[in-house]
Amino acid sequence: MRCCFITLGCRVNQYESDAMAELLREAGWEVTDDPSVSDLCIINTCTVTNIADRKSRQMISKAHRLNENAKLIACGCFTQRSPEEAKRLSGVDAVLGSADKNKIVEIAAALFENEHGEAEVLVRDVMREREFEELSATREGRTRAYLKIQDGCNMFCTYCAIPYARGAIRSRRLESVRNEAEKLNEEGYAEVVLTGIHLMSYGRDFGDGTNILDAVKCFDGLENIKRIRFGSLEPHMMSDEIISGLAANERICRQFHLALQSGSTTVLDRMKRGYTAEQFYALTVKLRTAFGEGLALTTDIIAGFPGETEEEHRETLAFMEKVGFSKVHIFPYSRRSGTKADGMSGQLTNAVKSERAKELIEKGRELEMRFLKTYIGSTVSVLIEENEGGKALGCTDTYAKVVIGSHEEENTFVNVLIDSVSVQKDGEIRLLGNKINE
Repeated sequence: MRCCFITLGCRVNQYESDAMAELLREAGWEVTDDPSVSDLCIINTCTVTNIADRKSRQMISKAHRLNENAKLIACGCFTQRSPEEAKRLSGVDAVLGSADKNKIVEIAAALFENEHGEAEVLVRDVMREREFEELSATREGRTRAYLKIQDGCNMFCTYCAIPYARGAIRSRRLESVRNEAEKLNEEGYAEVVLTGIHLMSYGRDFGDGTNILDAVKCFDGLENIKRIRFGSLEPHMMSDEIISGLAANERICRQFHLALQSGSTTVLDRMKRGYTAEQFYALTVKLRTAFGEGLALTTDIIAGFPGETEEEHRETLAFMEKVGFSKVHIFPYSRRSGTKADGMSGQLTNAVKSERAKELIEKGRELEMRFLKTYIGSTVSVLIEENEGGKALGCTDTYAKVVIGSHEEENTFVNVLIDSVSVQKDGEIRLLGNKINE
């Protein structure tokens, strides 16, 4: 029996798809990337924006068109929020939400044992969940592994539907984090990315003072893992203790993704983000003091939040320049039913949101190019990830992509002298350089 996965959305979703694939593989399934030859297709959906909802529906329908004979399971955040809508989509045999992905083997088996006249909805009330759902995922051949240590969010920012799709914060037990870290170390991964829905909330549900530093300590003594990177971090929860603790750990990558969302304090207040632009900037100063000026700070920004004035938009552009982000992801505001922002006055037109997003993207590209040009003439340590056409591709600890003019062994570190910056056909900006022979 063959199965395939189609995954939309964030790194957490990818981790969960990899974990489900691993469970099915252990149960005797062959995992393939081709829906047309699969007996079972699992679509892991996203609901972060209206566009994500639409793409989720489209991918479910596309999978059915490619193979009408395959059983089809729709799962994830979109199906958690809209199970009945997912149920009505053509070809869907079962609808699973954000929970019970660790039961995918039993759920898949039941589909083939029992024929149902209509799709079976297996979505539970995730808002009642209080325990972290254990999943384990590795993928052969990768140099970078993802380790999910946290789920859920208690913030309820006015624009966001994710708390309703993921439920309250739930943290992975330290013993389990250590076991998974040991597994990844044995697999030979050189870099591990800690992921979660609201990562800086890690340990808060334990009520005993456990925090992200304790999760990092789970890697002590594991010699193969040289780098620890983080998914998105929440600015208002980065305490001085955490900053100093991370800075003292040589494995921590000098790159932090801090989700800003707006550079205007008045917009941040309407978003209920829990910090001001001034507080965010003060944090970036502390991080650069602790990690050095070469630190890479990346972020997300929403363009055209309800009521956003031209002045507030300009404040965000100026703030991007002030911080000097190394990379910025821009998203036009997307209305989400059930959120406070959906009912706010001052909803902007798509044309205005699109124009403001374009300006923010241009500023982000300018900042990224400026950051990468600082590497020219310097020597950096690069983790080799793949080879193609006689050239190697890898990443610095600041998450800058580097193309090396020679074939190099994957999953090894090489010192590279950077000589230029190149814009690829797809718009991606990369550093170019050559290996320095020791």
